[in-house]
Amino acid sequence: MKDFLKLLRIEFKRIFSNSVLLAIFIGAPIFYGILFGYVYKQAKVINLPIVIIDEDHSPMSDKIIEAFEDNEVLLISDVRYTPGNILNEMPVKQFDAVITLPTNFEADILQKRHPEIRVDLNMANILNANTASKNIQAVLMTINVGIEIEGLKKSGFHPTKALVRHESFKINFNKLYNSSGNYTTFMLPGLLVAIMQQIIFLAMALVFARDFEDGHFGILVKKSKSSLYHIALKSTPFIIMIPIIWLFISLLCFYFKIDVDIYNLPMFLLATTLTLASMCIGMLFSIAIPSQLKATELLMVISTPAFILSGFTWPTLAFPDAIANAAKYIPSTQFLSGFRKIAFYGGDVSSIKPEINTLLVICFVSFMVLALLLQFKIFLFSKKQKTYNTQK
Repeated sequence: MKDFLKLLRIEFKRIFSNSVLLAIFIGAPIFYGILFGYVYKQAKVINLPIVIIDEDHSPMSDKIIEAFEDNEVLLISDVRYTPGNILNEMPVKQFDAVITLPTNFEADILQKRHPEIRVDLNMANILNANTASKNIQAVLMTINVGIEIEGLKKSGFHPTKALVRHESFKINFNKLYNSSGNYTTFMLPGLLVAIMQQIIFLAMALVFARDFEDGHFGILVKKSKSSLYHIALKSTPFIIMIPIIWLFISLLCFYFKIDVDIYNLPMFLLATTLTLASMCIGMLFSIAIPSQLKATELLMVISTPAFILSGFTWPTLAFPDAIANAAKYIPSTQFLSGFRKIAFYGGDVSSIKPEINTLLVICFVSFMVLALLLQFKIFLFSKKQKTYNTQK
C-alpha cells in the first residue's frame, strides 16, 4: 500500500507537469463550457434580417409592414418599391427572407381576387429559415384573419359573429418539456456532455502512452506485474478529479438558468457510467497505441462526430442502420438519451435501465480488452528485460 501511495503521488506530479493534459482536462471544460453557454445565452433567435418589397404603396401594405416591425424575431433591414437584384444581394447581405407585396394588392383584396404574397426564404441556414418562416406565417395569418373579419363586419355581421363565422375550429397548442422553446436548455447540456466525454477520452489517452514514450512504464513494471494494479494506479487520480469537473459542468447549468433536474440518483448513475466507459475507452487507446499524438488523434476521430451521432439534435431513426447501430456504442449517445428522460421527462432509474446496461457493457468489454492487452505488454517487457539481463 505504501508503494501504491508513493506511485500515486508521482502520478499526480506527472499529471500536473503535463501542460497538454492540464489544458485538455481542466482548461477545455472551463473555456468551452463558458463559451458555449454565452453563445446560446440569448436562448432564442431574434432580429432575423428580412427585406420587404412593396410594389403596391397602399394603406394595406403599410399595415403589413407595421405588423412585421412589431415582431421581435424579424428585423426589417430594408423596404423597397422595386425588386431590383434583391435575390443576388441575398447571399452577400445574408437576408433570411424577402417578402414581396404585389402591385394592386389592396385593390385585389377588396375585389376578392385573392392576391398572392411571395416569400423567398434563404435556406442556407435551416434554423434561421424555419424560424423566419414560422414568424412570417404568423404575421401574415393574423393580418389575413383581420381582413376577413373586417369584411364580414362591413357586410353587417356583429364582431363576435364575424369571428365565429371565420373560425371553423380552434387550435390549442400545449407545449410540454421546455415549453418556452429555450435554445440554451435544449442545446447546452448536450454540448457540455460531449465536452466531458472528449476530455476524458483525451486525458486517458495520454496516461499509458506517455509512460511508453518516456520509459516510466519500466519503473512501474518493477513495482508490480499486475495489469489491474496499473489500471487502478492510473485511474485513481482521474476518479478523484473528474467529479470536480462534473460539479463545475452542473454549476454552469445553474449559471445559464437551464431549468432541468440534474441532482438526483438516476443522473448520478448515468454520469458515473459515462465516466467509467469513457475512461476505459481512453485507456484502451493509450495502451494499444503507444504514442500520445496518435492515440489522441484516433480518439478525436471518435469524439468529433459523437454529438451528431448521439441523436440529440437529429433523430437516429433518420440514420442508416449501420451508422445508428455503431452510434449506440459511443458513451455519449447513451448518456444523452438517458439525460433527456431524467432532466425533461422526470424519469427514474428504471426508465434509464437500457442506457445504463449499454454503458456497463461498453465498460466491461473495453476494460477486459485493455486489462488483457496491458498484461500482455507487461509480459513482453518483462521478457525483454530478462533477456537483456541474461545477455548482460
